Amino acid sequence: MQKPSLEELRAFFASDFPQSTVSIVSIDPEGAARVRQEIDQSHLRPGGTVSGPVMMAIADAATYAALLARIGLVPLAVTSNLSIAFFRRPKADRALLCDARIFKVGRKLAFAECTISSEGDEQAVAHATLTYALP
Repeated sequence: MQKPSLEELRAFFASDFPQSTVSIVSIDPEGAARVRQEIDQSHLRPGGTVSGPVMMAIADAATYAALLARIGLVPLAVTSNLSIAFFRRPKADRALLCDARIFKVGRKLAFAECTISSEGDEQAVAHATLTYALP
């Protein structure tokens, strides 16, 4: 399958993954992607910190983008495992960035890792590892 351009992947996300609110910033056809998530009040939990499920969704979307950049637009590739470690509080007044990298693509599974940080701050706020099941 042909690898998508950045614009093709953005269009695919808009049509086939409409629940995602991330912006795809960049992709690498070898299996990497950077996504950006604006943070607003709906992403915060009591105490003013970004909720864990928001960071998990960002990691999942970034990995999906990185995987599709590598294998082509395969909508039936799905998350089979996601493990995340939260290091510190992200800045509630800044967007989050997530960098995903695909380690290995096999016949039935793909493996990736993600690093999440607050925009303007290089220190990671979370790290995730993901496994995707391939059709």
